[in-house]
Amino acid sequence: MVHSVVRASTSLAASAAVLWWLSAAPAPRAQSADAVRTLRASEAGPDLLRREVDAVRRLESDRNLRVAAEQDDPIAPGHRHERLQQYHLGLEVAGGSVLRQTANGVVTSLFGQLFRTDQADATPALSRAAITTRLGAGGDTPLITPELVFVGLDDGGARLAWRAHVQRTTLDARTLYLDAETGAVLRTVPLVKDQAAVGEGLGVLNDRKKVATRQAGSVFFAEDLLRPPQLWTVDVRGNRDRFIDVVNGAPVALPDLASDSDNVWTDAVAVDAHAYLGWTYDFIFKRLGVRGLDGNNAPMVGSINLYSPVQCVGPLPADDFGLLCVNAFWAGPPAGPGGRGLMYFGNGIPSNFLLTSSGQTVGPLAGALDVVAHELTHGVTDFTSQLEYEGESGALNEAFSDMMGTAVEAFFQPRGSNLLQADYVIGEDTFRPLRAGSVAGFRSMQSPTAFGHPDHYSQRYTGPEDSGGVHRNSGIANHAFYLAIEGGTHRLSGVAVSGVGFGNREQIERVFFRAFTRLLPPRATFSQARAATIQSARDLYPSNGAVERAVTDAWTAVGVQ
Repeated sequence: MVHSVVRASTSLAASAAVLWWLSAAPAPRAQSADAVRTLRASEAGPDLLRREVDAVRRLESDRNLRVAAEQDDPIAPGHRHERLQQYHLGLEVAGGSVLRQTANGVVTSLFGQLFRTDQADATPALSRAAITTRLGAGGDTPLITPELVFVGLDDGGARLAWRAHVQRTTLDARTLYLDAETGAVLRTVPLVKDQAAVGEGLGVLNDRKKVATRQAGSVFFAEDLLRPPQLWTVDVRGNRDRFIDVVNGAPVALPDLASDSDNVWTDAVAVDAHAYLGWTYDFIFKRLGVRGLDGNNAPMVGSINLYSPVQCVGPLPADDFGLLCVNAFWAGPPAGPGGRGLMYFGNGIPSNFLLTSSGQTVGPLAGALDVVAHELTHGVTDFTSQLEYEGESGALNEAFSDMMGTAVEAFFQPRGSNLLQADYVIGEDTFRPLRAGSVAGFRSMQSPTAFGHPDHYSQRYTGPEDSGGVHRNSGIANHAFYLAIEGGTHRLSGVAVSGVGFGNREQIERVFFRAFTRLLPPRATFSQARAATIQSARDLYPSNGAVERAVTDAWTAVGVQ
């Protein structure tokens, strides 16, 4: 999105079938009728599930499916999840994976996508060196050595390709899949201790917070030693080159961190960024029983203070305003060594300036708890389901971040529509109305159409912009999440939903978190998200049919089958 600103006046390899839908539900409209074999074997009956379990086991015995990760379910005791990666001729089939759930050793669900793999040879026509040279000639800098894989394509087949994680521009990192024969781009996926002490300070909205810090000598640094993961807030202090290095995974040293001389913090942005990182960790652990981003206390690193609000309304390098002033983002693995991701929060614009497109002024992004939690949830997604950031899977990625951002806000703040209160609008504490007729926030789960986003699958965006509408189409899943909690009758479909109620929102939060992190494959569709959340509701609340009905009816209301 381009912003302008003005001053305000006031296959299964062994299967010959190209496609085999594993439930009675119709194929999602976003895919052709001869696309990918999609597994949804949980709601179509035990006989089908049994056949698919056997088929998956045969593929395992042939080494065409291999367990890539496995984990006991921290939310549903007795359940275990395995992520199986598809292989062909010893090479990974990117995009091909199966999520297998067991309960007390018995398989209860399978979700995933598998691609046709009929190639008899895995010898590339273009060498690794030749691909690296081509990338350099095109202005792409490989972040790691390109690797040979098969990549699943939208037509259901898989093609031999070189996978390269590259930096395209100073702030654009992505994964490229290049045809191993021609070099053509087949797919592109965006990627962007000493003594512990507790200080305090006022946040962006003048609320007082505790700040967990590390004391080194006479200086206090924004390193949280009280929570299990490495939790840092980096202050880049206007150094753009250093910022780019840190985003791209350069080691962070103690002097890089935000600091204060007496532990009574005066930088409100540092106070909020650091406190809200910790709060989000607390929510994930206390509410969901999960240890941080990856379940194993992966580092949580935020970065702040590249441009001041005044600098943001002056001359800047191309694209920096939209990305680095009025935005926040997660730059995930593989940009960071050892899987370290990093968040960035822009500082907004002066309060007497507004965005011409929306009539809003924009405060520091770190001052909105739901924004901080949203970006951290992108990290959770990177470490779990790895939902690809384009099309329907990208919209689900964005929606999941909105869901958790809203959930964290409701966990720590009182319900209401004022500042520092919990609601179903995203970013309302930092995107504030300034021009008559403008509103707070930038997305609404209750009323997606208020911001021009669809709330029904029939109205989804199918064009090329925004990586296939990842932000716009998030409104569909967001509204399903809202209806499952609050209930209501959909304005378009007329379907009435009996939600579980705000007081029982934990049920829906747990259902969606578990489904989006444990059951969905990287290229999940809305249809699979529906099936996975229904399955999750059954697993978590087998004796409470109201939860499953709320989830089922919510997806039906927004047109997802």
